[in-house]
Amino acid sequence: MHALVRCRRPLLIALLGLALALPVLAQNSTPDARAIDLRQQAIAYENGEGVPRNPALAISLYCQAAALGDAQAHYSLGWIYANGRGVPRDDAMAAYFFQAAAAQGLEAAQRMLKIVGEPTPDVPECLRPPAPPPASATDLVPEPGVDYQAIAPRKIFELVMKMAPQYQVQPQLALAIIAAESNFDSQALSPMNAQGLMQLIPETSQRFQVRNPFDAAQNIRGGLAYLRWLLAYFEGDIVLVAAAYNAGEGKVERYRGVPPYQETRAYVQRIVRAVGTLAHPFDARVTPPSPALALIRLN
Repeated sequence: MHALVRCRRPLLIALLGLALALPVLAQNSTPDARAIDLRQQAIAYENGEGVPRNPALAISLYCQAAALGDAQAHYSLGWIYANGRGVPRDDAMAAYFFQAAAAQGLEAAQRMLKIVGEPTPDVPECLRPPAPPPASATDLVPEPGVDYQAIAPRKIFELVMKMAPQYQVQPQLALAIIAAESNFDSQALSPMNAQGLMQLIPETSQRFQVRNPFDAAQNIRGGLAYLRWLLAYFEGDIVLVAAAYNAGEGKVERYRGVPPYQETRAYVQRIVRAVGTLAHPFDARVTPPSPALALIRLN
């Protein structure tokens, strides 16, 4: 693959330039204002537009924007590493950033992945999230951040209050997930075929024996079973559990923490605010912990 890229380098540069100029983002991607500002500063320093050209500072600014979940910043970093602009050329690192941009719906990044090959498994240092502060025992039963009894439909609220303790899940966490996933709409259906109150994908429904995901009780039961598993897998870390519920546990392990997707980071913040704590009791008998936890905690 490296030889192929070398022999087509002029074509690669042309393709990258065209794709960078004409990005196609997923319709539900709304860049954060801070990320946009950082990316615009990075563009200026990368190209010397109104400021002295400074590739190292441009990369740092792009990385900060990417850490906020900006897909275009991920793409720009891929472009820089694919062409050795201010850094040694590194196709594997370029693929890492292109893959992150592609996962957020940037079609140009999906095309570039076919050119640069396989991504590195190592998370760039600038994208590694800081470890959350340790939670004390008193943090496990906080004052709730949102009063769901006042806003949730009575039937759904009562189902959660009854069923959540059976799965060793605090009702506040389950209600926060339902609010974020479906806004309490038991018939909700996403473009990715996630279904019902807790937006179970068919594989999750099958995994937890949910026959009718549009039945409120069955859907809640399946979602609670999944939350109980995630809580054990990530040893009660609400941040990691929320990120995994949104993006999948594999993505959390790959990025050694919250994936650098704007949607996922906003989702995690919403859940943490609603629940009001970073830690949740868990049953270690449900499943062994994620093998990536030690690496995640080192970040």
